[in-house]
Amino acid sequence: MRRAGRVVHSVLQRCREICQPGVTTKEIDEEAQRIIDDAGARGLFKNYPTYKPGEGFPGTLCISVNEVVVHGIASDRVIEDGDIVGIDCGVQLDGWCGDSATTIMVGNVTPEVRKLCETTQHVLQIAIENIKPGRRWSQVARLMQQYAENLGYGVVQDFVGHGIGQKMHEDPKVPNFVNRELLRNDILLQEGVVLAIEPMCNMGTKAVKTLADQWTVVTLDGKPAAHYEHTVAVVPGGAEVLTDGN
Repeated sequence: MRRAGRVVHSVLQRCREICQPGVTTKEIDEEAQRIIDDAGARGLFKNYPTYKPGEGFPGTLCISVNEVVVHGIASDRVIEDGDIVGIDCGVQLDGWCGDSATTIMVGNVTPEVRKLCETTQHVLQIAIENIKPGRRWSQVARLMQQYAENLGYGVVQDFVGHGIGQKMHEDPKVPNFVNRELLRNDILLQEGVVLAIEPMCNMGTKAVKTLADQWTVVTLDGKPAAHYEHTVAVVPGGAEVLTDGN
């Protein structure tokens, strides 16, 4: 899984380099596919969930600009100065999966939007720092939720993280918040468990809607959203990030 994670990390690093004003999201998507192919890996998003050609999700990456929370589709849309661009990438290599996301701040991003991105990234870091064998996930999720909400951000609850291994989406569901369902079915963090943890925070309301393409999810109030993700293993004494390039 770490080898798969290195491929994902290399894709995201390249996306950071080329995500500049004047570049289209389609050009970013095509470059990601090239890197995945060169690594001998398989992208996990293209044609998901059927994986039949021409069915399912049409892109190699989920590319989500500004008010798009997740599942944005690459197109001829041109990146502009001040945009934030969420890039989510998943690959399978030799039967094992890696999944990670980042939000790229392009050029002169406003201080308010920059703070949103930095806060969401820190929410992910809170999770990584607080994972320990024997803890319940609700203990971690509560810390994540409280940090974001105390700063006034909407914590998206329509989409959650997930277990990951030989398939991209495995049990359990991994929310970035605490609700009755989580408390009824809490996750015991044990050594060897691997989770894809992906907080999503909105500048305004936590409410979202899905557009007519049945994939693109946007904030209900049109304000910006940020999304960060790592594949994280529970190990003796804490957590090990498998998508950090190491």
